[in-house]
Amino acid sequence: MPKETIYRVEEEANLRIPLSNGMTLSARVWRPVGCGPVPVILEYLPYRKRDGTAARDALTHPYMAARGYVCVRVDTRGCGESDGLFDDEYSEQELSDGVEVVNWLAAQDWCSGAVGMMGISWGGFNGLQIAARAPEPLKAVVTLCSTTDRFADDIHYKGGVMLGENPGWAATVLSWFSTPPDPELVGEDWRDIWLNRLEHTPFVAERWVAEQVRSDYWAHGSVCEDYSAIKAAVLTVGGWHDGYRNTMGHLVDNLTAPVKGIAGPWNHKYPHFAVPGPQIDFLGEMLRWWDHWLKGIDRGVEADPAYRCYVMDSVAPQTSFTHRAGRWVGLEQSRGAGMKRFYLNGTGLDAEEGPVSRDVGTDLACGRGTGEYFPFGFGPGELPDDQTADDALSMCFDSDPLDHRMDIVGRAKVKLALSSDCPRAQIAVRLNDLRPDGSSALIAHGFLNLRQRDGAAVMVDMPRDKAVEVEVLLDQAAYHLPEGHRLRIALSPSYFPFIWPEAEPVTLSVSGGCLELPHLDGEGVTVAFDGPKSAVPLPLEQMTPRAEHKDIRIEGQRIVHEILGENGVVRNPETGLETREKVHEVFSFARFDPATASARFAWERSYGRGDWRVSVNSFLQMETVNDGFLLTAELRAFEETQDTQTEVFQRDWRVVVPRM
Repeated sequence: MPKETIYRVEEEANLRIPLSNGMTLSARVWRPVGCGPVPVILEYLPYRKRDGTAARDALTHPYMAARGYVCVRVDTRGCGESDGLFDDEYSEQELSDGVEVVNWLAAQDWCSGAVGMMGISWGGFNGLQIAARAPEPLKAVVTLCSTTDRFADDIHYKGGVMLGENPGWAATVLSWFSTPPDPELVGEDWRDIWLNRLEHTPFVAERWVAEQVRSDYWAHGSVCEDYSAIKAAVLTVGGWHDGYRNTMGHLVDNLTAPVKGIAGPWNHKYPHFAVPGPQIDFLGEMLRWWDHWLKGIDRGVEADPAYRCYVMDSVAPQTSFTHRAGRWVGLEQSRGAGMKRFYLNGTGLDAEEGPVSRDVGTDLACGRGTGEYFPFGFGPGELPDDQTADDALSMCFDSDPLDHRMDIVGRAKVKLALSSDCPRAQIAVRLNDLRPDGSSALIAHGFLNLRQRDGAAVMVDMPRDKAVEVEVLLDQAAYHLPEGHRLRIALSPSYFPFIWPEAEPVTLSVSGGCLELPHLDGEGVTVAFDGPKSAVPLPLEQMTPRAEHKDIRIEGQRIVHEILGENGVVRNPETGLETREKVHEVFSFARFDPATASARFAWERSYGRGDWRVSVNSFLQMETVNDGFLLTAELRAFEETQDTQTEVFQRDWRVVVPRM
């Protein structure tokens, strides 16, 4: 490979990109100096480029710009310094605006006409979604920690079961999208813009809780509706310690456009600084992708294995890791070629079928070892703990010690013959590694709303005390089981706070079933990545200490899960902005009464520079009531001086959403 040319980079803090309706979106731009027209790399999301993603952007975009690309970080409508109002995630407004941005960038005299999109989480989602609209200049996409199906595999529902993060994410959105633009960029109109945003902040929790089946609402923006619509080349990346583990496999196995996948051990972060390690030269991988598809330079990307995955070694479970041992394997599909079947019978997990008749009832204490849905380094102890305590409250089927090693790669499937004593029921299925040290390590899990056993678009009550056959698909995994370890399938009718419980206690009875486990069968090649590189980190100043706290305790008749995360006051010396954010989450319940389940989320955000000081406090609570969900929320905004705090806005919500 010839020695790369490194360009000096100039930056523009507030490029205004016009939309056809007369509004403009605000962009931060990094341009290589002394280059002719070059391709543009677009990252398009709502998380406030001025402060929210500034530290992350500094590690990525200047690096790419120095290697001959214009990098453009755009805030979506109604966010940061962009005009207009936010309406919902991945809305028609957002995606239509995104297509306009792609076309506008391609038409600029500093652009070669080729555009790529990159992004993680929100920006990974809409990169795929805009690619499905196939604007002609969009030639390539790098999508991380995203989804192909907004109902089956997002932060709202899984297997038709509402995730505890559904109201939690709604609380985060309420907080994020009620914040002001920076007066330094928009001038004296900042306050009017802010108050208009506050007045029109949507209460997304109501819609997200109400849409309990796979409706048109969720089909919008789900690229699995038509994989063939995507024409751009796609590099899909994710991590085993993130909530979005299945996208890489879905895209590798289903796209008709050029596609490659990378699945590492990481959390909800870019792989050049994510944990657990090993981190990789992700910027180098992106540069190869962009050079090939945007500049036509052969960097060997088409010779890469279709799917490069990190097979994690078995280790004792911990709620945080800096590194996970394992090895990289290259495959041509997202699952191993081998398939091992274990039957659930009276002796456990066995190679032979046999009779079984076992019951398990609701116990909301099952779920203490769950970890966060998508760990991203804000708050302590985010990863799954030892599953032994949860296993003790579940129906478990254990295998004999393995007589040879097994590398699980793919999505395990559990088929069950079961009955319920209630028409409404759900099931959590966990696949665990029973280690010789006595610990139980989570390999993968899956969930199913049993009323959606025949499909996610409709609800059909369970027949009372009559066995039905169901299938539960577990999340994608790549996990090495040494000889002598045992497998465990753990079944439970609740798993709070990871999933929201049904309103009544349920007893499930299992009369048969099997585990289908994909594994490597001699295929695959060893692959390797270079170590991580990045641009110069933003020299943020930590003005006050961070604080993190996680606790599970008993208060009277209730069990309480509490999480507190505060990043302290952080100053950006380049802009002078001082920011602070704090989140406080409390899940509580009476152990055997799922109707008592409650979740509270409180956010505080503040922004300041010199004499300009503002803050936003928000609160959202969800409770089970009768045959529905009670949502209550508050939004308060303040202007501050050295001595006083003045409330400039307040709004409250109280809504009951029926349970379908």
